[in-house]
Amino acid sequence: MTSGTDIAPSTATSAPVVGSRWQMRSLAAREWLLFLLFIGPNLVIFGLFTYWPMIENVRLSTQRWNMLSPRRTDVGLDNFRYLLEDGVFRQVLINTFYFTGAAVGLSLVLGLVVALLLNQPLRGRDATRAIVFAPTLLSGAAIGIVWAYIFDPRFGLLAQILGWFNIGSPDWLNRPEWAMPAIIIVYVWKNLGFAAVIYLAGLQGIPRDLYDAAKVDGANAWWRFRSVTVPMLSPISFFLVVTSILSTFQSFDIIRVMTRGGPVDATNTLVYYVWDEAFQRSNAGRAAAAALVLFVLMMVVTLVQLRYSERKVHYA
Repeated sequence: MTSGTDIAPSTATSAPVVGSRWQMRSLAAREWLLFLLFIGPNLVIFGLFTYWPMIENVRLSTQRWNMLSPRRTDVGLDNFRYLLEDGVFRQVLINTFYFTGAAVGLSLVLGLVVALLLNQPLRGRDATRAIVFAPTLLSGAAIGIVWAYIFDPRFGLLAQILGWFNIGSPDWLNRPEWAMPAIIIVYVWKNLGFAAVIYLAGLQGIPRDLYDAAKVDGANAWWRFRSVTVPMLSPISFFLVVTSILSTFQSFDIIRVMTRGGPVDATNTLVYYVWDEAFQRSNAGRAAAAALVLFVLMMVVTLVQLRYSERKVHYA
């Protein structure tokens, strides 16, 4: 009798434990299934249109192919050796860094200046904001066509304005020393509004108490800008630097329309070089190698920014 009553409670308590474990596993399995149903389409899309092209590009960079022949020739690292020894490619790298540094730097500095002006209580401020931001929404190809006429040394708008002061207009798009500055001017004009609007949002988010405290301490306008505005805008600046550098590295449309990489490769950048090698010279393997160099450069620049620039960012 005693042994029978001792066994019954242990059997009764073990059944719920086994049942609860099975229920937890079943619940976890359903949650994983639901997770896969939600994430699965995104993974398929990313795999087909992002990761697989990247893998295929790495494979293509070790081959020679004219994009028409059904056969590809494995050449190992010959495409990369060619790029290292090619003087044009070295000029392309210099052009890319020059264009990126000048375009990004001017866009951010002038964008901050415009944002500071638009943050003042001026008449017509809202309309001015819309006008400043409008070029960001326009097509780069359309902008390139318009600015090509503006830069015309004989009949362009810029030539007419300079003529009022008896100054001759340089042949912007046909002279190597003027072509890159012309491209930078157009790119800055197109992207200035985006930087200005982002900076303006950051300025309006700075607490007024900080400026009042700085005034009480005797800080003038310059010191308030240096000690309050710049540190509080550091997250905005960090965001704009990263996104602007990545987008400038990939600029193509304005260069294609205005200069086609010339004259004498003066405006030939990495993205344009990739397109030219692939679709004009039918060197798909060499273009893939150059695209891989571009990817590595963008990755290195981003990591350096995350490593060093973010240390100076104030998030509070």
